[in-house]
Amino acid sequence: MRVGVDTGGTFTDAVAEDGRSAKVPTTPDDPADAVRTAVDALEASPEVLVHGTTVATNALLQRAGARVALVTSPGFADVLEIGRQDRPSLYDLWADRPDPLVPRTLRFEHGNSDSIPNDVDALAICLLHSDLDPAPERALAAEFASSGLDVTCSADVSPEFREYERTLTTVVNAYLRPACRDYLQRLSGLASEVLVMTSAGGLVPLADAVELPAALLLSGPAGGVLAAAAVAAANGAPDAITFDMGGTSTDVCLVRGATPEPAPGREVGGFPIRLPSIDVHTIGAGGGSIARIDAGGALVVGPNSAGAVPGPACYGRGGTEPTVTDANLLLGRIPPAGALPGLGTLDESAARSAIEAAGVSAEGVVTVVNANMERALRAVSVERGVDPRGLALVAFGGAGPLHACALADALGMRRVIVPARAGVLSALGMLGAPRARELVRSWAGGDLTGALGALADEAKSVVGREAAVSTALDVRYAGQSHEITVASIDDFHAEHVRINGYSRPDAPIEIVALRARARIDSPLDVTSLAVPDRETAVGPAVIAEADCTIWVADGWRARRGEAGALVLER
Repeated sequence: MRVGVDTGGTFTDAVAEDGRSAKVPTTPDDPADAVRTAVDALEASPEVLVHGTTVATNALLQRAGARVALVTSPGFADVLEIGRQDRPSLYDLWADRPDPLVPRTLRFEHGNSDSIPNDVDALAICLLHSDLDPAPERALAAEFASSGLDVTCSADVSPEFREYERTLTTVVNAYLRPACRDYLQRLSGLASEVLVMTSAGGLVPLADAVELPAALLLSGPAGGVLAAAAVAAANGAPDAITFDMGGTSTDVCLVRGATPEPAPGREVGGFPIRLPSIDVHTIGAGGGSIARIDAGGALVVGPNSAGAVPGPACYGRGGTEPTVTDANLLLGRIPPAGALPGLGTLDESAARSAIEAAGVSAEGVVTVVNANMERALRAVSVERGVDPRGLALVAFGGAGPLHACALADALGMRRVIVPARAGVLSALGMLGAPRARELVRSWAGGDLTGALGALADEAKSVVGREAAVSTALDVRYAGQSHEITVASIDDFHAEHVRINGYSRPDAPIEIVALRARARIDSPLDVTSLAVPDRETAVGPAVIAEADCTIWVADGWRARRGEAGALVLER
């Protein structure tokens, strides 16, 4: 038996390969407890547990990681604070970068690092040019590891050029490893084998996830994107935007040719993490997002969330602040009884009291949160030169199908696809995810074919000799400060036109990094799992399902599609 589990900010979801699913409240104090509860609710004894987790993300956002020391090359101890010239908000004079994860007193230069305090939990090492020559860094790491320190080397985490991003990614990995190790190891007894989803959409063994927790910062949403892309393609929409709205956040991603857009890294909590990732854009908008009137008298929704504890006011668990879920309940878009697993009948009176006490309206709350999510959808489409009117919107998560019609209307999109088991789709996506790893290496010239072959062999040795391997290059015009990942040099000019709108065919180009991705496909196809018949409707109508609620707006109709999906059309 194969079981997929996704831990979110409000609910933890589990799906078995036979189609059974469970949704239980997340336990913030001990997320592993909710995982155990979800697996028990399935009454399954999994041989393989595939898991997406928010533990790494939460530890970074809440600054709840380890006490870390850093060793750098002479003159580079302050690179974490110097960073880049870019500003968090160009015209905001009060916008600050996040405080460094390593204070100045714990940053040491190589040759002057004998006085590292005994009370540090982990050590990060990032020496100049170790992306090209890791030997000095690894020798230093072995020396410190012999004294019992938990050591992270940049050559093992992010062997790419750009000292700031490489140093920061190494520090983040060291910062997260103790907490993630404790959490992940508590899951080891739940199945014969535990696989963990990475930000790049591949499953890795538990031991690998423990060593590289910085790769888990988009763990859960990646599973949903993979499943959503597969369901969209099955319904004739290989080009789509995935829209995952849960209790705490909303994640959106552009899908082209049935493949989620990749990215060489992502930003989490203001920190640029230089590791391969699915290009998911995340905002603080979910069912638990709290509404309030700000100092200027404007209605604001999120990013603060009521979470699982105490949750929205209508949960009846002590929450008193108005949330998006409370607003949807009062608008008649969530049935009071049985809509949310484990909560019984929702308390409409408590929701109304919270809304009125805050001086807001249910209609206003939904309008504002929709505007926030519309901006996120535009960020991955319009702002990248992609017309959303030719795309399908794939809505999932417990709250996504409640808002999908309004967002599609705002963007001129004519079709919304709601996959089967939409409320637990990220957990379902884990079941269909491949075992995969992507390796990246800086390139300084030489035998390109031989270097790509060697990197491909290394990737295959990490994943398994039977893995399929693809290679790619990071290429730019000489003098540019950014690069584009392409399958071959011949593809560069056309891809530069697609992304940037122009090309310079006569300008010299340069290769800055090599990539190799090895993968072994899952034995399960998530689009072929048996699904129950789903209700159809002509809007305005509410379709209540076991794991989500679908609002079919006026002027829309819902019909059955392929792979058990509901297709909503104007």
